[in-house]
This record gives sequence, structure tokens and C-alpha cells, in this order.
Amino acid sequence: MDSPDALLQTFKTALEKELQSQLNGLAIPPYQLYHEMLAYHMGWIGEGAGPQATGKRIRPLLLLLCTEASGGDWQKALPAAAAVEFVHNFSLIHDDIEDDSQYRRGRLTVWAKWGLSQGINAGDALFTLSHLAIHRLSVFFSPETVLHACRLLLETCLQLTQGQFLDISFEDKTDVSLDDYLTMIEGKTAALFATCTELGSLLGQCDPIRQNHYRQFGRYLGLAFQVIDDLLGIWGDESLIGKSTASDLVSGKKTYPVILGLQLNGSFARRWRQGNIKPEEVYGLAKQLEDEGVRTTTQAEAYRLTQQALAELNAAQADGVAFQALYQMTHQMSQRIQ
Repeated sequence: MDSPDALLQTFKTALEKELQSQLNGLAIPPYQLYHEMLAYHMGWIGEGAGPQATGKRIRPLLLLLCTEASGGDWQKALPAAAAVEFVHNFSLIHDDIEDDSQYRRGRLTVWAKWGLSQGINAGDALFTLSHLAIHRLSVFFSPETVLHACRLLLETCLQLTQGQFLDISFEDKTDVSLDDYLTMIEGKTAALFATCTELGSLLGQCDPIRQNHYRQFGRYLGLAFQVIDDLLGIWGDESLIGKSTASDLVSGKKTYPVILGLQLNGSFARRWRQGNIKPEEVYGLAKQLEDEGVRTTTQAEAYRLTQQALAELNAAQADGVAFQALYQMTHQMSQRIQ
């Protein structure tokens, strides 16, 4: 490939084909609506279908890029890429239900469109499909490698639920610290990023030391990604992020900026602790946080984590156009807050 963009486009096209091939077999009587729900959530059908509805497919692309950058054949890693994307989307469906979120990426969520019971079942279906997908690695890799990959995926699913447990439990806690928060996003966000980059290096047949550098690259990237998401949840452009910037503050979600603001114990903290924040108050509260330096501090933390990710990527001794694409993706993620 001549450029990182060309490589990424090739990967995206192959990934969508892989994902769709694993769902197409479900479109049989009497399960057509079942298939429709899953295809709708994946962004392929329904009102607003297309690139914005599918999302950026960041996690599977990271896996494929790490496979290629570490000297492996990315095409042989496609089943693993599909698996991590199904895991991610299973978690999104359940997260929408648990957070009572009716919109994602500018469209009605599955549960809001078809009901809670069908939403839960659709999430369960994607969870199961992820594990069927990763077993398809056995066509190209040894039983030991496939078993290692399967174990990584299962451990990650457990970490996702642990992170979600903490996130939900924080709703009723008044003393959440930054350390608590970082533990939560280690599971909720960073775990899957880390597994994607580690799986890529595993399928690229890296030695254990390089695999760990790839894993740490994904881990720090995931932490930075979540901090940036938290920042965008208050100061982002709604037309770009696909959700209201009022939702995090109105729902009382304890994100990185909110915890910082509470620790400062200023005007934002005093109003927050009174509860029942209304949508019309959000702009003023965001301004208070900004005046107290929270936005600047959050941006600095995202930058620090991004730099740590890049340091680990360098240590992994990645190579070629895929290495350039990993750098490009990392910088694009960090530039969302500029």
C-alpha cells in the first residue's frame, strides 16, 4: 500500500465484508427481524445507515494494523477483528439499556426501537457471534494461538463487565476519586483497546516482550480515548459526536472533568451536590468548569496518556505503512479535542 489512508480503506472494506458474512446467515425464516435488529445496530440498514451509523471501527482496525505492523498477515486476522467489533457492539447495546440512552450515533438505539427484551437479546447475540468468530482463526493458526486468543477475549469481556459495574455503582457514590475513575475505565474502555493491540501482535507472532509493548500501547490509547470522550461529553460538538452534550451532566455521570470539578470544591461542586441538574443549566456549569481550569487539565491528561501510548508503540518496534497508520490514528483521536 502506498499510504496509511489507502491501507485503512482496504482494511475497512475487508472488515465490513467479514462482519456482514457472519450475520447474513441469520437472515432466514422466522428470524428476519432478529437479523434486522443486529444489522440495524451495526449501522448497515435503516434510517441514517452508513458510515456515521457504523462508527469508525477503531478497535478492529487497531488489531489489523498491529498484525500487519508486527510482520503478520492481516487477512488471516480478520476473524479476530470481527470478534472484537462484535464484543464492542454487544457492550454498546447493553450499555444503552443500563444508561437509559435512547440515541447512539444520531439514531434510536435497538432497545428504544424494539423494546428492552429484544435489546438485551440482540446484545447477547453479538456476544455469542464474537466467540464463534474468533474460533475461525483455527483455519490459519495453531491450536495454542487460537486458545490464547479465545482466553484473551473472554478475560476482556469480564473486564468490560467489571468496568461497567463500577461505572453504575459510581452513580450512588459521593466520594469517587480519580484513582477510582481510572480503575473503572481500565475495564470499561482500555481493556478492549489493549486486547485488540495484543491480539494483533500475537497473530503477527511477536515475542512476548513486544506483545506487551503493543498491549500497553492499546491500554494507554484506550485510557486517552475515554478521557477525551468525557471531555467531549461536556464541551463537544453535538453534530459530530452524535449525542447531546447535556446528557452527562444531567444524568449525574461521574466523568473525568466532573470528578476534577468536585475535587476543586468550587461553584461547580456546590451546584452539582445539590442534584437535579436541568438541561438549561448545562452551559453555565460547563463554563464554570472551564473557568476553574478543568477543561485545560483534562486536555493535558489526554495528551499525557496519548504520549505514553506513542512511546509504547515505538518500543514495540512496529514497521511499515501500518506503523504509520497507527501513528495517524492515534493523532486523529487526540485531535478530537482541539
